[in-house]
Amino acid sequence: MTTTPVTFHLSHHFASELPELSLPWQGEETPDPQLLVLNEPLADELGLDASALRSSDGIGLLTGTVVPLDAKPVAQAYAGHQFGGYSPRLGDGRALLMGELTDREGRVRDLHLKGSGRTSFSRGADGRAAVGPMLREYVMSEAMHALGVPTTRSLAVIGTGRQVQRESGALPGAVLARVASSHLRVGSFQFVAGTGDLELLRRLADHAIMRHHPDAASEENPYRALFEAVVARQADLIARWMLIGFVHGVMNTDNMTISGETIDYGPCAFMEAYDPAAVFSSIDTDGRYAYGNQAAIAQWNLARFAEALLPLFGDDRDSAVTAATESLDTFRTKFLSSYSAGLRAKLGLPDGVEDAVAAELSESLLQLFHTNRVDWTSGFHALGAAARGDAEPLRGQFIDLPGIDNWLNRWRALDPDSAAMDRVNPVYVPRNHLVEEALDAATTGDLGPVHQLLDVVQHPFDQRSGLERFEAPAPEEFGRYTTYCGT
Repeated sequence: MTTTPVTFHLSHHFASELPELSLPWQGEETPDPQLLVLNEPLADELGLDASALRSSDGIGLLTGTVVPLDAKPVAQAYAGHQFGGYSPRLGDGRALLMGELTDREGRVRDLHLKGSGRTSFSRGADGRAAVGPMLREYVMSEAMHALGVPTTRSLAVIGTGRQVQRESGALPGAVLARVASSHLRVGSFQFVAGTGDLELLRRLADHAIMRHHPDAASEENPYRALFEAVVARQADLIARWMLIGFVHGVMNTDNMTISGETIDYGPCAFMEAYDPAAVFSSIDTDGRYAYGNQAAIAQWNLARFAEALLPLFGDDRDSAVTAATESLDTFRTKFLSSYSAGLRAKLGLPDGVEDAVAAELSESLLQLFHTNRVDWTSGFHALGAAARGDAEPLRGQFIDLPGIDNWLNRWRALDPDSAAMDRVNPVYVPRNHLVEEALDAATTGDLGPVHQLLDVVQHPFDQRSGLERFEAPAPEEFGRYTTYCGT
C-alpha cells in the first residue's frame, strides 16, 4: 500500500465514530490495473478531477491500493436475513469503505470499493470480482439514476489484470468504485442488536439520524422518528422500482439501506412481459423476491429493523412493540399512495379524475398487460402515441384487441396528457439481452457495446433514431433470463 498526500481528501466519520462496526483494511495489490470506464459527470459532482482519477494515484485510489494520508479505509460489519435465514455476521467480504467525500452541494457521500480483495468477513471466498458483474452494476445503477430512482452510483470500473476463478472458468478481474449517501443498512442495526450493547445501538442510530434524517433529532422519540423516516423512504423506493418494472432479486436485510437508496445490482433485471411472479435470480427458487412480492418483502425487512431498534423506543417493551407496529403499519399506505400516484402519471390522467376511476383503469390495464404478455416498458411508452391518436403501436402488442380497444375508449374520454406521459414512461431501459451482449463483449476486451448501452440508458426518455434495437424486448431465442449474484 502507498499513500498520496495531496490529490485526494477523504474523511472517516464512520470509521472514527463507530469503530466497533469496522475493521481497518486495505485493497489487494493489482498486477496490471486498467481504467475501463470512468463516470466523469459524477466525478465532477463529487469535486474530483477526472484527469487525476486517470493517473496512477487515481487508479490506486479506485482499487484501494493508494490511500490518502487522511483516510482510514475499513471493511464494515453487518448481519442480515438472506432469503429469510438469519446470518449474525456478514460484513464486507470483498469490499472497502475508503471514506467519505463532500460533494459540490455539501452532501457527504461514501466512496466504496467492490472486488478489492479478501477481508476478515470473506467467509472463505476470494474477495474478488469479475469484469462482467462490476460493469453490470455500473450500467444498472446509472440507468436507475437516470430513471429517477434513488440509488448508489458507479464512479468507475477498473480491470485488475488478474484472473478470477468462477464456475464458468477463469474471468478477467475488476474493482467497482461506487458512491452512496452511506452504506448503513438494516443489517448494520441487526449486527449491533445482536451484541446486546444498547449504548452502541444508540450511537449507531444517532449517526444514522445525523447522516440521513436530521429532522428526527427534534422529535419526541428520535428513534421512532428515524424508523418512520426509513419506512417512508423505502415505501417510495419500492413503488419507484415497480413503476419501471425493476426486479431487485436479492432483497436481503443487508441490502436495505437506511438512506432509501437502491444497493446491490447482482441478480437484478428489468421485467419485459408483465408478470407479478417474474423472478430472474438463479437462487430465488421459491419466488421470494418476485416482482409482485417486493413491497411485502420490504415491509418484512422493515419489521426486522423495528426489532433491532426496539430497545430505543422505550423502556416498556409492550409499549415499544405497539409503537413499532403502528409505525410499520404505515408502510402499506405510503407504498400504495406512491404507486397509485405513479400509475396515474404513467396514464397521464388529469388531476380531476377521481381516485376510484384511476384505480379501476390502472388495474384493468395491468390485467390486460398480464393476460396478453405485453412488454412493460414499450407498452406504457406506446400509450403516449395512443393519447396522440395513434393506437397501433400499442394494439400491435395485444391479442385481445376488443379488450384493449374498450379500455382505450374509456381512457381517452378522460383526455390524458401525452406530454406528461412521455416524461415518466421511458423509451429505454437496460434490456436483459443487450446487457448480456455488452458484458460478454467486455469480458473479451471490447468495451464498445458497454459504452453504447450506457449512452442509451443514461437518456431513457429521449427517443432517438437508429436506436430501435434498444427499444425492443429480447427475441424469443434469448429464452428465460437468469441472473447470478456475481461472486
